[in-house]
Amino acid sequence: MPTERKFTLRQNGATASILCAGLALGCGLAAIPETAQAQTIVAQIGVASEYVGKGLGKSNGDPSVNASVEVSHGDVYANVFVSTAKLSQGSDAEIVSTVGWRPEAAGYSFDFSATNRDLPGTRAGIDANFWEYQASIGRQLGPVNAKARISYSPDSFAATREAWWYELVGTVSAGPKTKISASIADRTADGGAEYAAWNVGVKHKLTQKLAMDVRWYDTDSHAYGENYEGRLVGALTYQF
Repeated sequence: MPTERKFTLRQNGATASILCAGLALGCGLAAIPETAQAQTIVAQIGVASEYVGKGLGKSNGDPSVNASVEVSHGDVYANVFVSTAKLSQGSDAEIVSTVGWRPEAAGYSFDFSATNRDLPGTRAGIDANFWEYQASIGRQLGPVNAKARISYSPDSFAATREAWWYELVGTVSAGPKTKISASIADRTADGGAEYAAWNVGVKHKLTQKLAMDVRWYDTDSHAYGENYEGRLVGALTYQF
């Protein structure tokens, strides 16, 4: 059974790196020729009271900043997401790069993707770069937008080898600008922590481009460490 994890407070300039990445994204968008604008490009910057991934706190209870950009053409897309982080292995950021395909058929929406995760700042000798492969299916069921997804990594972070993530998500509209959503998930792993996780929260558009999300995260494995305990997280995102 995994031992309790103790986090360090190492930052190593990750916040500056994220802000620089956001600036670079903006400059890159401005430099795209007008003829390339047939593609859809969406960029976003954000701040959260804590960075959370797969139900776990990943910034040692501290605020995090993030930036992302996605380019899509039809059903095909590619995106990059970067966030500050603070993990016990020394990681001070996480970079998530994804390519995928989002087709629709017979009232169902699908998403098939391959994702590379990299955690800069991780101590030498720890495997901090790995791949995940995901498939999801969604459908509108009355007022509920329901989605099921499964994610698989053949060789996950640090000492974890194979890892699976199964998740069910439900979203309902509570007005033209507000959505309420909840999810429940289960993680199984070879050589890593196994736990169930869930969250419930509200996302509200303050303006056309600015949105706020307030969400409660929790797991069934508090004994593993503080990052497995329940937490209320607030986040603001600005899309441009």
